[in-house]
Amino acid sequence: MDEKKTIPQVRQRIDEIDDTVLGLLKERLDYARRIGELKKESSRSTWDPRREREIYERLLTDNGGNSLKKAVQSIFHEIITACRLAQKSVEVAFLGPEATFTHLAGVRFFRGRSADYKALESIDEVFHEVEKGRVPYGIVPVENSIEGAVFSTLDSFMKYRVKICGELRLPIRHNLVCQSGDIKDIQTVASHYQPLAQCREWLRKHMVDVPTLEVFSTAGAAQMAANNPNIGAIASDLAVKTYNVHVAVSGIEDYQGNTTRFLVIGGQSPMPSGSDKTSLLLGMADRPGA
Repeated sequence: MDEKKTIPQVRQRIDEIDDTVLGLLKERLDYARRIGELKKESSRSTWDPRREREIYERLLTDNGGNSLKKAVQSIFHEIITACRLAQKSVEVAFLGPEATFTHLAGVRFFRGRSADYKALESIDEVFHEVEKGRVPYGIVPVENSIEGAVFSTLDSFMKYRVKICGELRLPIRHNLVCQSGDIKDIQTVASHYQPLAQCREWLRKHMVDVPTLEVFSTAGAAQMAANNPNIGAIASDLAVKTYNVHVAVSGIEDYQGNTTRFLVIGGQSPMPSGSDKTSLLLGMADRPGA
């Protein structure tokens, strides 16, 4: 770069570069739409995580691992997301309402803005909607590192014909929230049965005389807390932002390293990537000695 150039001259060159980039982005978007049309003609899924992973790996290799790594990842994430949406917006069903841990897992897996999220009333309904093709993907919890398997998910795998398309392990951070943010105002603690179990010892130690109330979801508990000053909820960080409640105590889970494994389900398996996992589910007769 010629350091003798004036600021207006440098800015003019930046504008020229931006115009070139914009033209290339438009061309890439057109090709992405064409790829979407070809996938539709061959009945292939519009979302191909293997292909996206290959793009990221190639770009980072070409970049040489220098200081631009984070910028390259961020910029091309937005480009790839925009092109994916140009093919077809991904709709993802999850156990609602909004701001459950399952919703948060979906946001993490699909990188937030690249998907539309559809809240459903049960895990069974998530499987049903995916099997019927009403939504292309669903995300469901399958196992917690402390409380073990989520049996409603396992039962649904036996009941519905769906494919596992992806996996995410989400670190679980439980917050005790309420309207005021003051633990002294809480007369009942509400949450889903899993978070109540995962915070059992903390509640026993710090809120010994306060009853617990099992409800449909952590987000539902947060909604209750938002509407009643005497109800506290065990809920996620996303629920705090969504329902405008305040954190009375953060990180009340009994054990560090508490994680939940989520599975993304769909009607079709993604293309092989070379580093895939196979899940095997066995069902046996319910009788002694089975």
